Amino acid sequence: MADVQPSRVKLSILIPLYNEIDNVDPLLEALGTTLKEIGETYQIILVDDGSRDGTTDKILERARQDPHLKCLVLARNYGQTAAMMAGFEEAEGEIIIPMDGDLQNDPRDIPLLLAKLDEGYDLVSGWRKDRQDAAIRRNLVSRIANQLISRISGVHLHDYGCSLKAYRRDAVSGIRLYGEMHRFIPIYVHWNGARIAEVPVRHHSRRFGASHYGINRVIKVLFDLSVVMFLYRYAQKPMYIFGSCGLFSFALSFISFVVALWFKFFGHKTLIQTPLPILSAVTWMLGAMCILMGFLAELSVRTYYESQGKSTYSVSRRVNLH
Repeated sequence: MADVQPSRVKLSILIPLYNEIDNVDPLLEALGTTLKEIGETYQIILVDDGSRDGTTDKILERARQDPHLKCLVLARNYGQTAAMMAGFEEAEGEIIIPMDGDLQNDPRDIPLLLAKLDEGYDLVSGWRKDRQDAAIRRNLVSRIANQLISRISGVHLHDYGCSLKAYRRDAVSGIRLYGEMHRFIPIYVHWNGARIAEVPVRHHSRRFGASHYGINRVIKVLFDLSVVMFLYRYAQKPMYIFGSCGLFSFALSFISFVVALWFKFFGHKTLIQTPLPILSAVTWMLGAMCILMGFLAELSVRTYYESQGKSTYSVSRRVNLH
């Protein structure tokens, strides 16, 4: 089998793996069959996220037999987001397709994603319409989380947690992922002006191994979502939020001081008989600190962009310009 030249790779299939030794062979067989039917040049990037069950040796053995397989072994278990980020950085294809390594995503759905992508979209997300997971612990919780994310972000998808997606390389270039934020990539690319679509895909019950997801992940997702929304709204103008908090504190300080004076002159209570003077002083200091933190945040933002030559905008196309 001839090796694939990087400049000619059309598809990069990205698969994070963590203790999935029993799933490697059947997954790669099914994936290889589908990719041969598609007929495009491809590479399969297997990211081993610190597995301890022999998955590492298994994928290295398979890679020695097939030059389409590219292996990336992380030093320890960093989590799915870090594994995906590592895979994105190594991907050479014009289209990047991540998927789970537990056989619950079906490689036969890849042509559906590509066909939708050809309609002019920059990202096509899979929707596990008939999801084969625990009804309450996984499905119900996921449905609530998806509705919440859609409402807060304004990017309406049925299934943010489905790993099976298709991205054009240009749509995800420059995106950095932290925490559990891989599921929020559609939000990032939408904010950058990309067109997004969603297609129903198959979903299978897990055959081998155990799920690595727990209810605590929902809490992490909510925290990450709050970070994403904060960065979107205030990353380039942090004074707006710090200044708003500062003004609120100043207003509370002023009101507390006025009420304390009213009690002194009309309520027959001295300033030391109520906590209002202390509240006024504390909230005034808090307001001053918020304003000063806003100034520091503004300096940090300018340092971040100017020191790295980053732009505060993105261009979708140019006409008659170099």
